[in-house]
Amino acid sequence: MVSQNTTTVDIGFTHEDFAALLDKYDYHFSPGDIVPGTVFSMEPRGALIDIGAKTAAYIPIQEMSINRVDAPDEVLQAEETREFFILTDENEDGQLTLSIRRIEYMRAWERVRQLQAEDATVRSLVFATNRGGALVRIEGLRGFIPGSHISTRQAKEDLVGQELPLKFLEVDEDRNRLVLSHRRALVERKMNGLEVGEVVVGSVRGIKPYGAFIDIGGVSGLLHISEISHDHIDTPHSVFQVNDELKVMIIDLDAERGRISLSTKQLEPEPGDMLKNRELVFEKAEEMAEKYRQKLLAEAAGLTVEEQEAAADTVEVEEEFVSAVEE
Repeated sequence: MVSQNTTTVDIGFTHEDFAALLDKYDYHFSPGDIVPGTVFSMEPRGALIDIGAKTAAYIPIQEMSINRVDAPDEVLQAEETREFFILTDENEDGQLTLSIRRIEYMRAWERVRQLQAEDATVRSLVFATNRGGALVRIEGLRGFIPGSHISTRQAKEDLVGQELPLKFLEVDEDRNRLVLSHRRALVERKMNGLEVGEVVVGSVRGIKPYGAFIDIGGVSGLLHISEISHDHIDTPHSVFQVNDELKVMIIDLDAERGRISLSTKQLEPEPGDMLKNRELVFEKAEEMAEKYRQKLLAEAAGLTVEEQEAAADTVEVEEEFVSAVEE
């Protein structure tokens, strides 16, 4: 009979060593990390996600989207794989809390910063109003339109459900401030068809101590008190009434600030005519505006006042000559 001896080999590797080795190569996650994960269990108010941790991570329904979610299956499906944001450290059960909403916020702010840099015009529905203005959503983020930047004659409450063109005024992720302007968007669109030196017809929309706001085709321009007449005026109320129809000349277009500056002073044939003979001013408006445009061109060319006057005399003589020939 052959005797078989069994020899035990000591490899010097204990159970504790094996556990330590597993810990060494285990996944370590930190809040703020973005990791891939797979949905393996849908819950009534959330979902369990496999991200390779010791236990399944959990995403509550309120963290599933930047928008309102009523049921988890509106956003996630079983076995779906996607990115998740680690929101909190492990709890007492070793479970991490995840978020999709945080990723959407980060990307939404990145997108609106890009749109602001491009000076883009965006469109959005008004979903609520308050005393200060109106509320909209841009890329899922809540934005605010101050009342002073809403350019419409409608009551603010009637804007709910309406889509408005908007420009960005402030994009500040740190302060969670997204401020927009309806007025700037309208003025910019209107400005594309306007020129400095152009005469337009408008109506007085409002009167302030510093000037009158004139509606010109749906946007508002400011006729400052200093641009009403060459003669001194104590208050615009002494010259205009709301709904007065006027001819005004555009003297500045500021698209960045959404402002149109107007003048009737530059249309006066003689100083003070806006106060003495308004109809004459309107009758001669285009003629005076042409002189104003010629003056701007001369200034741009670097001509002196004397040279501008000489050029104006030359133009006037040429016009008289052409008129005489035609007769």
